[in-house]
Amino acid sequence: MKNDKRSITFIVNPISGTKSKEALASLVDQHIDPKLYDCRIIKTEYAGHASEIARQCIAEGIDICVAVGGDGTVNEVARSLAHSNTALGIVPCGSGNGLARHLCLPMNMKGALEIINQGKTDQFDFGTINDHPFFCTCGMGFDAFVSLKFAEAGKRGLLTYVENVLKEGLTYQPDTYTVEDESGVHQYKAFLIACANAAQYGNNAYIAPGASMQDGVMDVIVMEPFNVIEAPKLAMDLFAKTLGSNSHIKTFQARKIHIHRESPGAVHYDGDPIEMGTDIDVVLHPRGLKAIINPDAIEDDALPGRMVNTLSSLVDKVITY
Repeated sequence: MKNDKRSITFIVNPISGTKSKEALASLVDQHIDPKLYDCRIIKTEYAGHASEIARQCIAEGIDICVAVGGDGTVNEVARSLAHSNTALGIVPCGSGNGLARHLCLPMNMKGALEIINQGKTDQFDFGTINDHPFFCTCGMGFDAFVSLKFAEAGKRGLLTYVENVLKEGLTYQPDTYTVEDESGVHQYKAFLIACANAAQYGNNAYIAPGASMQDGVMDVIVMEPFNVIEAPKLAMDLFAKTLGSNSHIKTFQARKIHIHRESPGAVHYDGDPIEMGTDIDVVLHPRGLKAIINPDAIEDDALPGRMVNTLSSLVDKVITY
């Protein structure tokens, strides 16, 4: 008798993210319908293991491969599933959860599993920066510098990230970038250049509020130099979805860009920092990732307002340093 059930593999990084995953097995039993799905849970044991498991899932014809962890785990699984018929699912357990938030997935295990149980999928774009895949954003300049600082901070969370942004931003020196896209060559003196496939970094920090993962282009954001007085407004605009209206922001869309900068340094892809040279190619790959979607997605429009109130008190603290 033919088995018409779909197959799900949950890839769990036990040390990734900020949430305990001990309850996952019991929640899978409660919220994933055994009449519809065959499930298994595999824990990663070493760096790169999630990618190996994801590739094995493709070879076995697994229908859905679920990343259970933070943004690093999600990126590792997603880049292995790119251009395959195995769909990415996400149970977000990190501090940022950028891709999960863009897809309007619940931030709790129970809700995320209920979405996976519905089994609805769609195709999404992804990008590469010098052949390193990213699904939300990549960037250089201060963008990548803060990713390094955050990785070194020893603690996670939104306030750690924002405090690093505000403190380090007061002394960071902008660089000069030559950017070539389909329209020609342009030169910018910039605080950062970010390429956004999705709307946000994570933590509801919207670097490109209008970005779509299904339009075949990426949003390129150039943040020009600003002074100490202007820094708090930029930070607040980031969380209020109003960054595009700030006078220090230039944006355009492109399918691919080549960037030359004056000296090598850090870049990031989905928040993971890495050192790269002076020449950088960023390319958008249309509809290259199959992923589970929330068919009833509704964004929380009240959250940016609440976040701005939190930022106001943090800005007062940081400016006194």
